[in-house]
Amino acid sequence: MSILIDRRKFLQTSALTAAAAASGTMAAPSILRAQSAGVKIGLLAPVSGALAYSGQQGRLGAQLAVDEINAAGGIKSMNGAKLDPVLGDAQSTPDGGNAEVEKMNSAGVSAIVGGFASGICLATTQTAARYDLPYIVDVGVTDSIVTRGLKNTFRFGPGFGVITKAAIENLITINNNANKPAKTVMIVHEDSAFGAGLAKLLNTALPAGGFEILDTIAHPTPTRDFNNVVLKIKAANPDIVIPANYYNEYVLLARTMQQQKVRPKAAIYSVLGGAASSYKFVKEFNEAAQYIMDCNHWFDPRNAKALELKKKVEAAGQFFTYEVYLNYSCVLLLADAIERAKSADRAAITAALASSTFANHIMPYGPTKFVDGQNTGAAPANTQIIGNDIQVILPEAFASAKPVFPLPPA
Repeated sequence: MSILIDRRKFLQTSALTAAAAASGTMAAPSILRAQSAGVKIGLLAPVSGALAYSGQQGRLGAQLAVDEINAAGGIKSMNGAKLDPVLGDAQSTPDGGNAEVEKMNSAGVSAIVGGFASGICLATTQTAARYDLPYIVDVGVTDSIVTRGLKNTFRFGPGFGVITKAAIENLITINNNANKPAKTVMIVHEDSAFGAGLAKLLNTALPAGGFEILDTIAHPTPTRDFNNVVLKIKAANPDIVIPANYYNEYVLLARTMQQQKVRPKAAIYSVLGGAASSYKFVKEFNEAAQYIMDCNHWFDPRNAKALELKKKVEAAGQFFTYEVYLNYSCVLLLADAIERAKSADRAAITAALASSTFANHIMPYGPTKFVDGQNTGAAPANTQIIGNDIQVILPEAFASAKPVFPLPPA
């Protein structure tokens, strides 16, 4: 099914409001196409199903970048050609994502951005490769996405390996600086490619870092009851709990721990925590969120453009989540590649991405450099929820607060 956006109505609203509407008010669209001529790009996100909130946020960020680029004159090397977004809903499943890639290919898109979940990205990048269709992964952290030799696939953000290494190194640093109060860990993870893959890495890395893993508990997505999981945490009484799950499950786990008055002795320390670096979580469940740490995607708080975008998103009543700024940056990266390719040709865009040195982004990264599809300039940051805000605690180069570790008395 296709839905044509009324262009006049679209132009009567702000770009931000239009993006939010496209994200949140259409239950399960197949593909939406803007009417303007230009370079067609696919924006793929799970805007319905279990991952709908993250998908809607990702679509918002991508659409904001499209609007900004078009308002600034489009692709200048192509006589001002506008980016023409083709929006697809992966419906929170790999099969749903594959179906949208097939439709986007038939629609003649020059490239695709998005996918969000690792399981979706593993499937959709493979499908796109059949058509030599360049694909920029927005989040999908499973490293096998970019280690399969797919020449069409590029991941802008860091993957499991880089994030886990940074998370463990930073946890060791934080623990050592506090005279090593934490020795034991429990891991609670969702059981798809994301959570299971991360748990496997943590089970290798944590013991090597001097931590004893008391238990590793898997759960499906969605999960609606964490009472039994929290009872297990209470019985084991670990120094640190490490959750690895998507937004809804993360919030429910944290709230259940709060309600049952179950608190680890040192920290809830997340690695890619689905809510741990979310202003939505901080605002809506502030007490449950207090002092939670995370190693995750984050924007550069020193970057004026990042702060301007944050204000714009929040002024429209939306939250500035990592899905927003990662997708925003990915579309800017794609536009830069199209600009240098001077063409909507897929092969030309793929070559331009492979040779990218793009640096006009809002992340705390170095210049973009792809090696086997992975941006080697990408890096995570450690954050902690303190009061009504999220503070950067590591790396020190742009930290805004010192870690609160171990947890203060309840």
